[in-house]
Amino acid sequence: MTKYHKRLVLNLFVLTFVLGTSEFVIVGLLSEVAAGLHIGISTAGSLVSVFAITFAIGTPILTAVFSRFAKYPLMLSLITIFIAGNIMTALADSYELLLVSRMITALVTGVLIALAMSVASESVPLEKRGSAVAIIFAGFTIASVVGVPLGTLIGQQYGWHMVFWFTALLGVISLIASSATIPKALQGNRSSLQKQLGLFANSRIIIAFFIPACSIAATYTVYTYLTPILQDVMAVPTPYISLVFLLYGVVSIFSTFIGGKLAANNGISKLRFVFLAQAIILASLYLSSRSLVAGLISISLIALLVYTMNSTMQLYFIDLADRHSPTARDLASSLTPVSVNVGIALGSTLGGFVTTSSRLIDVSWTGGLVAIAAAVLAGISYRLDHNSSQLCNDPAGAKC
Repeated sequence: MTKYHKRLVLNLFVLTFVLGTSEFVIVGLLSEVAAGLHIGISTAGSLVSVFAITFAIGTPILTAVFSRFAKYPLMLSLITIFIAGNIMTALADSYELLLVSRMITALVTGVLIALAMSVASESVPLEKRGSAVAIIFAGFTIASVVGVPLGTLIGQQYGWHMVFWFTALLGVISLIASSATIPKALQGNRSSLQKQLGLFANSRIIIAFFIPACSIAATYTVYTYLTPILQDVMAVPTPYISLVFLLYGVVSIFSTFIGGKLAANNGISKLRFVFLAQAIILASLYLSSRSLVAGLISISLIALLVYTMNSTMQLYFIDLADRHSPTARDLASSLTPVSVNVGIALGSTLGGFVTTSSRLIDVSWTGGLVAIAAAVLAGISYRLDHNSSQLCNDPAGAKC
């Protein structure tokens, strides 16, 4: 990549880091928010689920609506709204106002992630798309490892309102950097909303959508209940649980970069094997949790595989759109983060069902079964691609 491409990717990395910090930091501030607004902890927790639901529903619709606009002014406008949303959160003195501000932030966060991926895939050389997308995705991962603890520390020291003044400031920095690096020549696709949403009528897109959803759901079936597993099954002392989560977060960063390497080498053909490995590792926690060392190794391996599919699936959605619905390219760029949010909701729900109807550690093999479903879907997608490629190479075959 040229120096310009590196600056662009770095800026988009910073942007996703800022977006991720703003999204995830609320998890570490629930107690402070509940106390400050005089609401129950479960009511404060609803801010997390509402953000995810708004993100999942609003992102594809707004991405389709906004795709007709040139990307440079659109991204700068959305970053400005993101800054305003965080300022609104920082000023919120009631649960209702806080809820509205988080929903506004969720809507622009999803579209900005989709646009960041689209800009990268259109701007960097073809052979560097995988690594570029992996770096941009890493911003989200590092936000959970660095941004969230930092924001939690600020919230504990100076109050939760100050955290969102901090994320608003980060947004201003990202706005300035974006104004200098985002290409001004990238135009939108002038297509109707109905035509763009027609992308979902393609069975290939539907199958692909549930690949990352199942993979993330498999992980979150376990991850959502990792704290009680550490406490009640592995007997990890409470003061050390945060260190385990730090270990998980650090290892998951490597997962993103491994995913970039995978995407650069026909990743869709390899994902089925990655998911099978994921299934084995998740199920292994059922036995390894009896030993502290073995259990921590299993948890580290779960983190190592959690994001390996991100870059491959991001490029796969874009490539499918290029072949079947070129005007919906930006919409296709939004599908990986949307699918991931759907997977988080499915995994946490499934984990909750298992923990209430069976033993806590049974979430391990349950997550493994969901990962097998991801492997099956990846295998179907690969087979469809393989058959399509053979048909295209056949002189008597259908036109590609």
